[in-house]
Amino acid sequence: MDIDKLKSAMDKHSGAAVNNRFNVIFTPPTQSLFNLDISSIISASLGGGFDPKNLINDPRDISLLCQSVNIPGRSLSTFNYAAEGTEQQNAYPYEIIDDDCSMKFLLTNDMYMRKMFDNWMKSIYDIEKHKFSFKDDYSVDVTLQMLDKENNAIYGVKLQKAYPVKISGIDLTQGKDELVEFQVDWKYDKYKELGIIGSTLSKASSFLDLIT
Repeated sequence: MDIDKLKSAMDKHSGAAVNNRFNVIFTPPTQSLFNLDISSIISASLGGGFDPKNLINDPRDISLLCQSVNIPGRSLSTFNYAAEGTEQQNAYPYEIIDDDCSMKFLLTNDMYMRKMFDNWMKSIYDIEKHKFSFKDDYSVDVTLQMLDKENNAIYGVKLQKAYPVKISGIDLTQGKDELVEFQVDWKYDKYKELGIIGSTLSKASSFLDLIT
């Protein structure tokens, strides 16, 4: 392969995409936004570190604390069929299957992300009453963006009616200090490609919803 031709082809298409520039945008259900951990609030107050802003979790921190995410793939399920009078079987598609999505988040000392997803899961299923909520009350749209080196959106998808279905455990160990992460697995109805313009508009509308 001619390296100069490869470089020319890459330059013609605005250069190579990178995997460490991305954005995750979603506003969790209202009940997940409030910090209702009374013991943490009292502890922070006694220590002089209480800030009234901490009573409401800021969804914009989500993208900063997200360490990895996979933009789901898509596949077609097919069945084989042989036309009458022939022995050759051909494959025909009958269903679209979207892959699952997972994200990894950094944990902070106030356990912000873990508590937010704990509250979200509680809003889906009431353990005391053994009762599930309505899907429209706990599902949200999640926008995933690929960014270029100038942090401009180059591609995006929207997971429609998404919600967490699994929160991973937290591994602790004796040894040197290391950053702690946990994983969240999602389910959703379907995803929609947004492209550049749609991804940018989705980002703007998410922040607009947050402040209005």
